[in-house]
Amino acid sequence: MFLKRCARKKNGKPHTYWQLVESYRTPRGPRHRVVAYLGEMDASERCGWGRLALHLDGKAAVQAQQLMLFDTIDTHDNDPVPQYVEVDLKGVRIERTQDFGDVFLALTLWRILGFDELFSKNLPAGREEVSWSLMACVLTIARFVEPDSELHVEDTWYHRTALGQMLAVAAGKVNAARLYRTLDTILPLKPDIETHLKQRVGELFSPDFDLLLYDVTSTYFEGQAKANPQAKRGYSRDHRGDCKQVCIGLVATQNGFPLAYEVFSGNRADVTTVEEMVEIMESKYGRARRLWVMDRGMVSEDNLQFLRNRGGFYLVGTPRGMLKRFEAYLLDSDWSEVQEGIEVKLVNSPTGQETFVLCRSADRREKEKAIHKRFSERIEVGLSKLDKELRRARKKRDRAVLERRIGRLLGKNSRAAGSFKIEVVEDKTCPAGLQLRWWRIEAWRQWSSLSEGCYLLRTNLNEQSPEKLWQTYMQLTDVEAVFRTGKSDLKIRPIWHQLEHRVQGHILFSFLAYALWKTLQIWMERSGLGRGVRTVIEEFARLKANDVVLKTSAGREIKLCCITQPDAAQRALLERMGLTIPERLGRPLWVRKPKNLTEM
Repeated sequence: MFLKRCARKKNGKPHTYWQLVESYRTPRGPRHRVVAYLGEMDASERCGWGRLALHLDGKAAVQAQQLMLFDTIDTHDNDPVPQYVEVDLKGVRIERTQDFGDVFLALTLWRILGFDELFSKNLPAGREEVSWSLMACVLTIARFVEPDSELHVEDTWYHRTALGQMLAVAAGKVNAARLYRTLDTILPLKPDIETHLKQRVGELFSPDFDLLLYDVTSTYFEGQAKANPQAKRGYSRDHRGDCKQVCIGLVATQNGFPLAYEVFSGNRADVTTVEEMVEIMESKYGRARRLWVMDRGMVSEDNLQFLRNRGGFYLVGTPRGMLKRFEAYLLDSDWSEVQEGIEVKLVNSPTGQETFVLCRSADRREKEKAIHKRFSERIEVGLSKLDKELRRARKKRDRAVLERRIGRLLGKNSRAAGSFKIEVVEDKTCPAGLQLRWWRIEAWRQWSSLSEGCYLLRTNLNEQSPEKLWQTYMQLTDVEAVFRTGKSDLKIRPIWHQLEHRVQGHILFSFLAYALWKTLQIWMERSGLGRGVRTVIEEFARLKANDVVLKTSAGREIKLCCITQPDAAQRALLERMGLTIPERLGRPLWVRKPKNLTEM
């Protein structure tokens, strides 16, 4: 679901409001339908925000008050500005406009998660002019709002925002060298950050830590990364097999909030990371009878036995080849529908130690059927082309060359390669000396028709309904959403750093930025605003901080940093989220002293 801004006219007066819109599929393509019109909230909605929104309501008001107290203008004039003063209207001007709303939102999230307290505690102030805690805040907010390089933060982004005034850190103090050193300084705190985040998430969201989601992704490098021993070529989820990469294993809660991660070498197989990650989580939070939810790439008999020996539970996908063992059950009619187009069926193992869940999806069936049809047609066309070349040949053809061409053809269309039986036979009656024969395998077609859209889950949980097991397994999509957000919205890829510790620092700050992102997403859901985080960030980004200069009748000028007033749609968002935007940053200050006493 996502937010959609709408405008209409009523009695000749323009009105702006929000709709909560849901996307769904139809045979004619994707469509949108309105779930709710977001306007004024009634009393029941105000009580239904959830713990996070209520907590933020008070914290944000305190933060707004604090922001108004900062002396944001660099001046040597300590003469306070009186409450009332005569202003020359001809001398009113705006000198500078900076981004405010998006960094204000990010700073709010940073403080709500307690990162300011965490870093201040673990990084006591030294001789540095700007504390490492504030530099970590700058880097994380930059990654959250406008992810780019450290050079971009120094040259462009930080100057363009009001974050310097909000943190009381001058732009000249934020440079690339200092930001790189921040990566190095914060990296050793990774275990403390993960422990703090688990505690803070428990306070805000009360998640179930006995159910953990685990998955692995990869992100690639631009450059050779010769100084990084973890940079290896391997299976690329980004379809960049030409680049070196690292793999990232992520553990998340039931609602997709990231708890911990580990960086592995780029050629590390997913299945080999499970034992290491389980031991890491147990070393931090103790051994417990947790339920681990993982996809089929993590499954091996050794891993499952490892979890059983430690008293743990698992719910995993299985390799597609295992589905063949349950062919007879696919023909049964006693399936249960868990939602429209999804059916499940419980099957006990012969030993009674495990339970299998057969699942089939109508949408997935249509997709796989289209794939098989397309690949089969490509193979048929390719074989016909080879056969035509043999018939037209005027000299003898090399059998090995022909077989390699057939192999490449099947490799490019592997999903339907098993549907053909292909033979290359000698034929002395034709100049090529070879003849190509092929035919479709009926048994493959029948199995394909039966199994399309089906997949198999495996668990050692007892007394669980197939509907509940399927719904639990589907929560893995939240981890996949973490990876998608990290790569697209937070731009964790590609990695430009070449040193191992800099790469680790880059990934750590992407992890921190995603913690802010997920906090905002849950906050929005509990406020009835859907999950479209980027829409809310863009709306907040339209709120600017403006330096307004007023020329007074005394010949002196006053400077105020004023915040643009939210429009009707923005006010609706702010009210839903329980946020208060300050009217200005800092106190009004004199810009310059009078030239002589007669000007007073």
